[in-house]
Amino acid sequence: MQQPVASTQELAQELVFREHQIALLQVEASMLAAELLRSGFLEDEGYNSPTDWLRFNCHLTDKVAADRINVGEHLAELPMSVDYLRDGEIGYSHLSVMARTAEAVGKRFAERELLPLALELTPGKFYYKTLHYRHSVDAKKYAEEQNEQQFSHHLSLSTAESGHLLINGVLDPVGGAAVRTALEPLARKSGEHDDRLLPQRYADALVELASAGRPANVQVTATIETLKGLAGAGAAEMEFSLPISSVAVQRMACDCSVTRVLLSQESLVMDVGRAKPIVSSSLRRALQVRDGHCRWPGCERTASKCDGHHLVHWINGGPTELDNLVLLCRRHHRMVHESGWQLIKCDDGQIVTIAPTVTFGLPRGPD
Repeated sequence: MQQPVASTQELAQELVFREHQIALLQVEASMLAAELLRSGFLEDEGYNSPTDWLRFNCHLTDKVAADRINVGEHLAELPMSVDYLRDGEIGYSHLSVMARTAEAVGKRFAERELLPLALELTPGKFYYKTLHYRHSVDAKKYAEEQNEQQFSHHLSLSTAESGHLLINGVLDPVGGAAVRTALEPLARKSGEHDDRLLPQRYADALVELASAGRPANVQVTATIETLKGLAGAGAAEMEFSLPISSVAVQRMACDCSVTRVLLSQESLVMDVGRAKPIVSSSLRRALQVRDGHCRWPGCERTASKCDGHHLVHWINGGPTELDNLVLLCRRHHRMVHESGWQLIKCDDGQIVTIAPTVTFGLPRGPD
């Protein structure tokens, strides 16, 4: 006879029950870990630390192994918390936060003060509140710990075979908050067709932050054939990057400073002219006043974060005049040049976007 299918409510109740059983087993495991530590067994086994023994023999991560030992060592200070855990009112993660707090403040730890917060908050928010508690108990020690974190930060940069820049690092809480504060507004979705995931938006936001909304100010070496995108032309070269495509050069050349470099037939430098901005300061101010923000429909990225885009590129004879310029944020500027979108400026000044799969008369961008 076929068993009846469980309802979603029954599945939810079963899941809660199972997680509670796991929490009880985690408490028992913590007690065993503490007993082994006190017996000296973990040190006698020849591992670098007790957490290493747990990592290798119990198949745990370093953090989980440390939590097992820490909770086990402080269970005697957490009798009420253990009772509430057995009743299902809090979870093992709450107990872990309690134990870490007890370890940090020592004899000043007061379980009774923190327990109401544990009963009310999720483990993550509870941990946040315990930091306030730790500061109130010993502000000097808390400041010393935070100061030490400022010296443990690091950032490494390396280049993958594909040319991607690989970034790996750790920032102290204050520095990390400053970076998050700067990135969050730039990582919001920017109007229609923005199907980027949050990590992708963070990456774009970091690049936008690094350029500070200014026109491209990097040294690119390219032939006139590459800049025009002619068949058979080689790629362009840029410091800290693999060779870049002609369309990427065209995008950067839309709104940047250009330096004339004349080479002899033997590729020797014969003459270097002064850098001259494509869009002058006065023209940029007029463009920012007129457009106010990115002109892509539905995007309101501020003018200070936008490039001046030539509807007809200057390399193809388009004038660097207000009527031939529109503000585009970095993402939409890339969509026009690298992704094949077209921009059409109507007689009333409105901008119409044409998807790459559609052709509409003579393309007005990219050029």
